[in-house]
Formats: sequence, structure tokens, C-alpha cells
Amino acid sequence: MESPKNFIKKIGGGIDWLLVIFILPIIFAGLATMKSFAPLENASVFFNKQIIWILVGFAVFFVFSFIDFSFLKRTDVLVFVYLGTCLILLSLFVLGNAANGAKSWLSFGFFSFQPVDMMKLVLVLILAKYFSRRHVEIRDIKHIFISGFYAFVPFVLVLLQPDFGSAMIVGFIWLGMVLVSGISKTHLLAVFSCGLVIFALFWFLVFAPYQKARIMNFIHPLTDIHGTGYNAFQSTVAVGSGQITGKGLGFGTQSRLKFLPQPQSDFIFAAYAEEWGLVGSVLILLLYGLLIWRILYRATLGAHNFEILFGMGIAIFFMGHILINIGMNLGLMPVTGIPLPFMSYGGSHILFEFAGLGILMSMKRYARSAHRDDTKNEFLGA
Repeated sequence: MESPKNFIKKIGGGIDWLLVIFILPIIFAGLATMKSFAPLENASVFFNKQIIWILVGFAVFFVFSFIDFSFLKRTDVLVFVYLGTCLILLSLFVLGNAANGAKSWLSFGFFSFQPVDMMKLVLVLILAKYFSRRHVEIRDIKHIFISGFYAFVPFVLVLLQPDFGSAMIVGFIWLGMVLVSGISKTHLLAVFSCGLVIFALFWFLVFAPYQKARIMNFIHPLTDIHGTGYNAFQSTVAVGSGQITGKGLGFGTQSRLKFLPQPQSDFIFAAYAEEWGLVGSVLILLLYGLLIWRILYRATLGAHNFEILFGMGIAIFFMGHILINIGMNLGLMPVTGIPLPFMSYGGSHILFEFAGLGILMSMKRYARSAHRDDTKNEFLGA
């Protein structure tokens, strides 16, 4: 009979507990901020539902860590999952529920699901698979266009909802994975230069003045603080009013007086910064930095290219959300509705964040041995 010590070691052996330790304070920071909204209408509902989603998310994380996902290395399986997810995104135009002007959600009564969260994870998987098989010829310019096509299809489907924020994340994932895959930077620069030339031609010859104004307001929301920039302006006010040590938990006036829109989701960082100040903001950024570092470290333990690239893709996935959300809260990025990982209210994004990390844990648990020098040479295209 197996001893309790060996059983515990077997159960927890594949889990990166240091990564879990970095996640927990981020989760508690989000819950504490939501709890401080208690006097607001529906505030307790957000808090209670968030606890449920976090518990479900942890369950997904641990269950996925015990599943052997080696079948995801099969091209036919990944293509099937990719096409299926694209079809789900396409179905939103007929079956989707509109929220904040975008048809991004499928509603199942008590549960609403945002398919783009699944697509982000699927895109990481299929790009990791594509680049892992082409390390010898990776500098061929055709791989920029082929991999770009995998990202372009969901990018367009999401952009048409319209969900500009998630479309930005899709593009960010593709660009990040292209950069770490070893593709020629000269070829990549040439492609982007062509894109800039095309955009410039459209700007001067095609776009009407009102279209140019919309683009400028999207890029610089603080130029119109009484209109499109109102949310960004209130967010920067909340962050600035926190000063060094913050106003204290439950004393954030911007959120409690309803000046700050959606403080439980899109602008939870601003609500948190107002209560905890610069000290608390730096602490949460440090925790996110440690989380990214641990994911990248876990990626380096991959036995093959696919595992390494998948881990890097998950790190890029998180970095995209963190940079865009916090930049939006500071008035440095367009207001796009991107959630802050493990802090913002919401079920589907939390489930797929934990799912991605669970798959990463599984890859280490079920890794087939490979010589480290061979793996390194394979990844670098040696």
C-alpha cells in the first residue's frame, strides 16, 4: 500500500506551488477591492460570484494538471479545435448577447461565456505547434504570413463584434510568439513597414474626417474627457488620488461615489490603486512580474519545442492582458474592456487563465525525457 507521504508527493509533484503562491495575493487583492464596494448596488453579488469562479478555476487548474495533453501535439486535433472555436466565434453574430455594444457573449441562463477567451488559449496552442515543427526553416518569410493567417481569422471575427480589446490581445499573442520563434526580424520589419504604408495611404486618401477623429479618440482617449475619454479620465483621477499609501480599504471615493465605471472589472486596478496607493500598486506589479517569471521558468523545463513555445505563449497571453489593462487604467492605452488576470470580475477569463496554467503543469508532469542539449539546439535552429 502506498504511503501517505508518497501519495501527497505524487499528487502535488507536478504543481508549481511557488506559482500558486504568487497568484493567491493577486486574487485576494481583487476580492478585497470588490468587498470594499459593499455599499454599492450589486457589489456583494460580484464578490460572491467571484469567489465561486475562483474556486471553479482552481479546480480546473488541478484537474488539467493531471490530464495528459500530449494529444494536443497532433495537428489534426489542434486544427479541429481551432476551426471549432472559429465557428463558435462566428455563431456570436446570430446567437450572441450584446454587452457594452459588442456581441461577445453566449448566454446559458445562469452562466455567460465569452468564446474569445477560449480562442486566445487555442491560438497559443496552434502557434506553438506550428512554430515547433519549423525550427529548421523558420527564417523563411512565408511563416510570417501562414502563422499570421491563424491569428487573422479570429482577429477579424472578434473585431467585427466589435471587441477591440480582445482583438488587440489576439494580435499581441501572434506578434509575441513570432518574436520568440526565431523568425527573421528583417522580414517581420518589412511586413510591418508595408502595413504602415497601407495605413498611411488610407489615412490621407480614404478616411473621412470623422473616421480620423474616432481613431484619434481611441488612441488618445484623454483628449475628450467629457465624451469618449470620460472613463479613462476618471480612472487616472482614481489612481492619482491614491497618492503614496492610498486612502484605505473601503475609502475609495471614485468607486464608491460611482464616478469610476465598472470598478469590479475593467477598472479594478484604478479602484485598487486609489485604496492602496503607489505602494500597493508597485506590490501588485511585482507579483505579476514574479508570476510571468515563474511561467517562463516553467517553459524552460519543456522537453520539446512545443512545450517551450506553449509556456512562452502563456506568458505573452498574461503580459498582453496586464500591459493593456493597466495602461488603460493609467490613461496610456485605449479603453478596450480587457480584464486584469485573477483580479477583474468574470468567469470565463478566470477559467481559461487557470486552464492555460493547468496545461502548462501537465506538460511537465507527463514530459517525455529528452536530452537538454538536443532540445536547446532544436529550439535555436542549430
